[in-house]
Amino acid sequence: MKEQFEIQVLICGAGAAGLAMAIELARRGVPFRLIEKADQPFNGSRGKGIQPRTQEIFEDMGILDRIVAVGGVYPTERRYRDDGSFTDTVGMALNDSTPAEPHQSPLMVPQWLTESVMRERLLELGHWPELGCELVGFEQDCGGVDVRLASKAGEETLRVRWLVGADGGRSFIRHALGIGFPGKTLGVRAIVADVLATGLSRDRWHRFGDGDMQRQIFLCPLAGTDLFQVQGPIALDADIDLGAEGLTALVAQRTGRDDIQIQSVSWASAYNMNARLADQYRVGQTFLIGDAAHIHPPTGGQGLNTSVQDAYNLGWKLAAVVNGAPDTLLDSYEQERRPVAAAVLGLASKLLDAQKRGDMRRGREVHQLDIGYPESMLAFEQPNRTYGPLAGDRAPDAPMRGAAGMPQRLFDLFQGAHWTLLGYGTQRGALRPRPGLHIHVIGPDGDIQDDQGHFRDAYQPALGDWVLIRPDGYIGAFVSGWEGKALERYFVRVGLAPVELDGGGEGFPGA
Repeated sequence: MKEQFEIQVLICGAGAAGLAMAIELARRGVPFRLIEKADQPFNGSRGKGIQPRTQEIFEDMGILDRIVAVGGVYPTERRYRDDGSFTDTVGMALNDSTPAEPHQSPLMVPQWLTESVMRERLLELGHWPELGCELVGFEQDCGGVDVRLASKAGEETLRVRWLVGADGGRSFIRHALGIGFPGKTLGVRAIVADVLATGLSRDRWHRFGDGDMQRQIFLCPLAGTDLFQVQGPIALDADIDLGAEGLTALVAQRTGRDDIQIQSVSWASAYNMNARLADQYRVGQTFLIGDAAHIHPPTGGQGLNTSVQDAYNLGWKLAAVVNGAPDTLLDSYEQERRPVAAAVLGLASKLLDAQKRGDMRRGREVHQLDIGYPESMLAFEQPNRTYGPLAGDRAPDAPMRGAAGMPQRLFDLFQGAHWTLLGYGTQRGALRPRPGLHIHVIGPDGDIQDDQGHFRDAYQPALGDWVLIRPDGYIGAFVSGWEGKALERYFVRVGLAPVELDGGGEGFPGA
């Protein structure tokens, strides 16, 4: 008999990764608890860039409009020379949206505002982080995890099915599991601070000393606030005053200007840049996500985004196993996400080297729209495709029209916790409906009309093809119409079994 769990998942750490995991479980009805060692939510701007792929995820979560409302676009960069002259350049590429990629430009949203919106969404779903609650020990077996928690109310023991470590770069869970965290300290120490400052306009990202690691200092107006974020490298052994007076003196020293005044500091940190990747993302019933699994230099704005996408990948898989999918589905988490983190580490380190030279430019490579899982155990094609998007690739958007005449985006059809099956010119009823699967037929006799050919252009299907979209917006399977049995076998692998009727036949309610 299977063990019953009152709480299926314990999430440790209520930063962006933990909150994303909680939202994904909450909207699927999976019982969980989200605990956070700190007594207060994080109040700094550290991860301020929201990349286009993460914007797509936030749209699916139902929070993108709120994220946009509290943030803004990246300003033009003003790069000052030693003689006081300057040039204005676009440091963050701003691109027009396309039918397949509706979000093309990074957003600037201070991390505390992003997490505030995420907490608001989690509360709407009936949950809230437990602040001041710490994991102090755990033991696991093949069936679950026994955990010990400590809070002001005392100690508590709890048995859960899975433990998720979203507890940051110094992860207690990673250390307790003995998971290696190889990589390197990059020989760069830096400050980051959120300050109220005068003497600079708020329509530019002010950059002084570009290319000089002794004198660089950047002051970026933080969208959605009246603050600036101050960034700059410091000596490895420097004792830096992070108060208003100390930062004013540092800015004056590096800019040669005494008109820039730091009035107050709301948050500040001095840190060493590292690039590290956990040897494993899973041990038994325990998983690592976010900074617990990988830490990056901040160049390129990849850290928070990669962390949110870890949670987005793992969340639906945990829920699927709770609802009957094979446990082997969870093996795909590390298989898919660890190579992504490795590539991001390389990109962020490359951009750091470019920043040291003063010639950093961030384009499409930081947008994360090209991330995919073509080598995943969940990527299935029959026959194999040699053109267009492949199984494992991000599923493009496409504006179309519903049969009743109203505009309909593919992303609208994908939004939610379900899988989506798209048939291109197929017959309705060719495949049986089942719980957790939404089926749409695209074509003259279907419920969706591709009048302008956006779906055809984005997916390049043949008549009769079926495209199966995973809950996290990636193509799970791409099969031709005569491969229906192969698709049925794929459904079983991912927990999309047909309903067994009382009479013993297979079908669906109302069949």
